Amino acid sequence: MTSLLEIRGLTSGYQAQPIVKEVYFSLERGEWLSLIGANGSGKSTLLKTVSRILPLQAGAVLLDGKAIHTQPAATVAKTLALLPQQQMIPTGLTVHQLVSLGRTPHQFWWQWDLTPDDRQQVDQAIAQVQLQSFRDRPVETLSGGERQRAFLALALAQNPKVLLLDEPTTYLDIRYQLELLELLKQLNHQGLAVLTVLHDINLATRYSDRLAMLCNGCLWAIGSPADVLSPENLRHVFSIEAITLQTPIGLQVCPLTPLT
Repeated sequence: MTSLLEIRGLTSGYQAQPIVKEVYFSLERGEWLSLIGANGSGKSTLLKTVSRILPLQAGAVLLDGKAIHTQPAATVAKTLALLPQQQMIPTGLTVHQLVSLGRTPHQFWWQWDLTPDDRQQVDQAIAQVQLQSFRDRPVETLSGGERQRAFLALALAQNPKVLLLDEPTTYLDIRYQLELLELLKQLNHQGLAVLTVLHDINLATRYSDRLAMLCNGCLWAIGSPADVLSPENLRHVFSIEAITLQTPIGLQVCPLTPLT
């Protein structure tokens, strides 16, 4: 069977300089895969290429067996959605108006109003992130956690099969981090495929089915957290001495000391 998302020999970067080199992996329906690695390892570059923000230098990204970089943007947006690390906050736009923008890929260019199906998808996305009471609030008045949920609803309104998230917990305190990741896990259990860049190894380990560890733009290891987070891999990729511990929430990494 064809994987939902396939990365085949992906090489990309900025101008002529490759940052990510010959990366291969796949993402299945209902799977959560997190990209981890040291700063500058190519995680965000890889995600930006998968989301078409950056062009390919070599290789291919296949979505349902079709190369996304040769398809119209609106066609890809019906299946794949992105929650970027930083969002532009639209002045004066309510939560409902923001989330309604997620229906744009499903509308004809001459269509101004939402169809009954569009309205249902928007209402469902707002309900999924539990922002019904904030429906008519301007987005700029929301807290950081509420704002992140509003932009997640925007992505969900596209009704995607694959959701990409670049450091979704950045700027959130620990409570809002857990709330957001628990919500994503619920959506993941409902069949949504999730590909995240996560800076916090322990959060990535807790919520992901598999980890893809990058080192200097190359895929160093991929597999279950138990397989990827060996002391040797942590030493090589993060330059730390560390051990892994079994805890009530599963495997977690305990850093001991940086390598000199």
